[in-house]
Parts: sequence; C-alpha cells; structure tokens
Amino acid sequence: MLTHIKQVANHVGESVRLGAWLYNKRSSGKIQFLQLRDGTGYIQGVLLKKNVSPEVWEQATTLTQESSLYVDGTIRADDRAPSGYEMDVTGIEVIQEAEEYPISLKEHGVEFLMDKRHLWIRSRRQAAILRIRSVIISAIQDWLNGQGFTLVDPPVLTPSSCEGTTNLFHTKYFDEDAYLTQSGQLYMEAAAMALGRVYSFGPTFRAEKSKTRRHLIEFWMIEPEMAFVEHEESLQIQESMLSHVVNHVLKSCKTELEILERDTSKLEKVTGSLPRITYDEAVELLNREGMEFTWGDDFGAPHETKIAESFDQPVFITHYPTQIKAFYMKPDPTRPEVALCADLIAPEGYGEIIGGSQRIDDPKLMAERFNEHELSQEDYAWYLDLRKYGTVPHSGFGLGLERTVAWICGLDHVRETIPFPRMLNRLYP
Repeated sequence: MLTHIKQVANHVGESVRLGAWLYNKRSSGKIQFLQLRDGTGYIQGVLLKKNVSPEVWEQATTLTQESSLYVDGTIRADDRAPSGYEMDVTGIEVIQEAEEYPISLKEHGVEFLMDKRHLWIRSRRQAAILRIRSVIISAIQDWLNGQGFTLVDPPVLTPSSCEGTTNLFHTKYFDEDAYLTQSGQLYMEAAAMALGRVYSFGPTFRAEKSKTRRHLIEFWMIEPEMAFVEHEESLQIQESMLSHVVNHVLKSCKTELEILERDTSKLEKVTGSLPRITYDEAVELLNREGMEFTWGDDFGAPHETKIAESFDQPVFITHYPTQIKAFYMKPDPTRPEVALCADLIAPEGYGEIIGGSQRIDDPKLMAERFNEHELSQEDYAWYLDLRKYGTVPHSGFGLGLERTVAWICGLDHVRETIPFPRMLNRLYP
C-alpha cells in the first residue's frame, strides 16, 4: 500500500513506500537529496551512502529529472523542511528513468512553455494554480448546493445565441446550423421556472479575436438563475458567494498561495458586502481622473482598471445603459434607459469576473426587445414560452472561472488558470 506525501504527518517514525517523480536532486559527498513529488505534495528524500546498498546508491546517482520511482524510507519530522517532514530513504525501485527533460529549472519563453503545457503543469507553480482552481470550483458548488440551488446541465450545441452570433463558433448539426454555446443562461432560465434556483457549470466558447491577458477562446462559467429573485437580492447572493469562496481558499490553500507569493492581505478584505457604484458615477469618476469617456459607451479594460483603483475590494458597477446590454436585461422601471444589471470588477486590473441582471419577465416588453434586436421569434419560441406560462420576476448571473482564478492567484495572464488553454493562436496541445 502506497502512502501519499500529503499523509506523511500520520506516519512519523514509520517505514513507508511512496510512488513519486524526481522533481530535482543535489548531492554532497556521501549524501544525496532527492526532491520528490507525487501530485499531493513534495518531500525531500535523504539518501545516506552508508545506509543503502551500492546498487541503490549508484541508481540514485544516475536518476534524471521526472524519473518515476517507488521510494522506501522512514518519515521523520524536521522543522527546517518546507513541509515539516523528510524521508530517510532506504530503497529505490526505478519505474522509468526519464529521457532528458525539456523543461529545466531555468527561465523559458512563454511560447516554449505553452508548447510543453502537458509537462509545464507538473511544475510547482502550475500545480498550485490548478489545485486552487479545483478548490474554487468546489467552494462555489458547495455554497450553491447549500443555498438550495440545483445543478442543471445545459447543451453545448445550440441552434441560436443568447447575445448574437458574431462571436459564436459555427458547426453543422447534420443538415442544420448549430453553434458552440457561449452561455447556458437561457436554458437556466427555463430550468429555474421548474426548479426555482438552479446553476450550470460548464465550458463556453467565444470566437473573439482578442489577445489580452483576460481572454480565452474556451473558458468555464458558473451561471445561477433564480426565480422570484429581483436585482437587489441577486447582488447580495453574488457577494455572499464570492466572500465564501475567497475565505475558503485562504483557509484551504495557504501552501499554494505561498508558492505563488500571493499578497493575501488584498484577499482578506473580501469579507461581506462589496462596494457599489452606478454607471453614471463611474463615468463621472473617469472624467474626473482625466480619462474622457462618453455616456453610453461600454467600459474597456483601462476604464475598468481605473474604476477599480478607487476601491480595495471588488466593486459592482450597476445600471448600465440598456442600449449596450443584452436584450433580456430588465430596464429600471424608474429610469428605463438603464438596466437592472451589474458587473463585478475585480481589483488589480483583473476586470469583470461576474456579470448579471434581473431578466425581463413581461411578455410584451420581451417581444419588443426581440423586434429591436432583430431576433427570430421562431428560433426562440421556446424561450418566449417562459413568459407565457407563469412568468415571474427572476435574476441571474455568470461567473467567469478563469478570471476569478487569475485574480485570487494574482496571475499575469489567464492562460495559466486552465490546464490546456485555447487562445487565438493556440489549439495545441
């Protein structure tokens, strides 16, 4: 029975066997230090020449980086070790001696590392990011499940789009046109009318020719939809969920955040209600700060960054002009030129991580929006049915997983937030 490195604290003074890869090694005379990893953690194996056979010593001497091994030895506590434990190695069984590993511990160019992404994810930094990603996913789902939400899976292939077809990937569905989904929202609205509070979690696709630090072609979205929930309550749900996620990561991923050298003091401020600013106020702020901005335009990355600099937490920008938002967003009844919507902007230049709104529930107004946006009522007949048979106030939002991971981890680019990123110039590996 193998022991995992993350379990060694339970085996101090005991002889165990690890299945591991050689991450690095160094030697000093009659002692060799083997840096071992097994996917659950890292530990240093200490090999003394006097304690092993000549065959084992020689075997260890010739080991190459990323060679796969079974390692026998005794676990002991050591305050000097990063993990608090070391292993006194008594035996090694080589599974495979790896060929010369292409990724050394020196600096490599980004394109080279992206070509070797299947190997790059073995590095300490990349593995830490992927573990945090997993914890974020788990924390979101645990929170939603605990709040009475039901997970519903929307289709990936769709006959139409929820926000126009300009950024959709087109394919053929036998003799029909079809698209890779850019959002599961419309289907979640249907599910909410059946189950009350629902969410989807899955991949979405945007055929955007963007090469910024914030954009991927394929990314993952968490999209809750809630019947009988209006705009204000939706904002409260969003901030409660985000606070839970951030605090869970801070508690559960201390080692990974240390590996990334993340300044966690900035995350510790996300504890409850988040600041809010209206679109009108944001425009005033930008003009006051010397960034000329016209009311009715949408914010770009520099504008979002400038707005976020005025706050030390993520900030909601609410009540955008209806004309620049999606057809399904409900206008503010007291001021129809703006919508009951909000984008949550992360600090430190990470931009929008959540976008949401109250949805139009009035059948007549929805029909008007379809005409304004030149949408086919035939293609969306099923969606329009939702306003005919028991329409209710309802709201929803979408959280972009990769941007959220980038912000929490403090990364320079979203390409590191997903195991195998799809970008404008990259479909390999």
